[in-house]
Amino acid sequence: MRTVVRAVVAGGLTFALAACSAEEPVGAAGGALRATVAPSSGVGSVPASVPALVSTAVRPLDGTGSAPFDQERRVQAPPGWTVSVWARVAGARLLAWTPDKRLLVSRPKSGDVVELVPGQGDATPSQRTLVDGLNQPHGLAFQGDTLFVAESDQVDSFAYADGAVSGKRVVVDGLPDAKSPELGGAYAHALKSVAVGQDGALYVSVGSTGNISAADRDADPERASILRVPAGGGAASVFAHGVRNGTGLAVDPDGGVWTAVNGRDNMEDPANPGEVSQAYVNDHPLEPLARLEQGRDLGWPYCNPDPDLKPGEKDSPLSYTQRPLVRDVQTNADGSKLDCAALAPIEQGMGAHSAPLGLSFATAPGLGDGYGPGALVGVHGSWNRKPPRAPEVSFFAWRDGTLGPQQTLITGFQGEDGSRWGRPVMAVQGPDGALYVSDDYAGAVYRISRA
Repeated sequence: MRTVVRAVVAGGLTFALAACSAEEPVGAAGGALRATVAPSSGVGSVPASVPALVSTAVRPLDGTGSAPFDQERRVQAPPGWTVSVWARVAGARLLAWTPDKRLLVSRPKSGDVVELVPGQGDATPSQRTLVDGLNQPHGLAFQGDTLFVAESDQVDSFAYADGAVSGKRVVVDGLPDAKSPELGGAYAHALKSVAVGQDGALYVSVGSTGNISAADRDADPERASILRVPAGGGAASVFAHGVRNGTGLAVDPDGGVWTAVNGRDNMEDPANPGEVSQAYVNDHPLEPLARLEQGRDLGWPYCNPDPDLKPGEKDSPLSYTQRPLVRDVQTNADGSKLDCAALAPIEQGMGAHSAPLGLSFATAPGLGDGYGPGALVGVHGSWNRKPPRAPEVSFFAWRDGTLGPQQTLITGFQGEDGSRWGRPVMAVQGPDGALYVSDDYAGAVYRISRA
């Protein structure tokens, strides 16, 4: 496999991105889903200053009212916040704001990046293709006037100016995808994420080829990892190991690199080795939100983050903060593959099969209404949980140099019967202070603002 890295321009701030589990049938709603599971705000203590969510109508702007918005849709949102269908973008995935305040949207299936230029007041944005002809473009990040786009097999840089890009260069080459000869066309998590560190280094998320494909840890380049390219260019090296599908990738206000991870599926019950029970799978393993350092190992596929406060006890209370990693009874029964107890606990997490995708930071002063600065996570919702985990936009407060527990910010995209009309992918704060949320299921970008 080719592993070629070219120059990377130093300096600048980052936007955050994600990838989705290709194991999930995109657009599957209704029939296979059952009763819904409650939103996730109950997994941690929510500050008393944060108001309870209320039912809020989703308001289509002119020209955005086609299905699923041809009938009234409602979400749960903080009181006084308005939710508008700002733009219709089929297959809308990851988001990044340009230096001149235009919103970029990646579309892997279409092979392009779309530019949305905000209008005045309630006008819908103008829309056009910024760049096309790409191979599953997903991750987007800016470093000054340089735009980075993560294709499934490489990362490109473009010079950006006045709504136009030029001078395409390949800055990371040889990334594995379904076209890699040694993979024979099989790659479950081909979409890549990219972020730029405060030190100018480039970080690239490379997902696993499958659910528990242990060979990924020995591949070159290592799959199920986060790669790092030094500022100014150079060879890509593994920054973090055992990251099954680090779909969310973002840099915090202090310069720390965080990832939101899609964990493994159909894990055997430690209390009954050899048995895959739906009751156990429903809550195991948790989905990590972890701060990475050079050499950190998140354990996959030999170790899993454990949400059980009383391991081995049926119906144990669950926690998602500072959770340890434990042996996977299917892949690491005797602990000889990897010493899970020696790995650092996971800082924060979400319920199993939440499918976190886009990750970004709203910096000071943050969102207001008691929220303040923090991380925003697009929770896509489960495909194999019964009842299904509901899609939502989650918030993790940034306090004293770390993230607090998960809080549900926007939910209501899933009905009581498990059917869905929308699935958030990524949320970013705009230059105007509003939140902009992509939804690849409804083919929309929402604008969410405080009154």
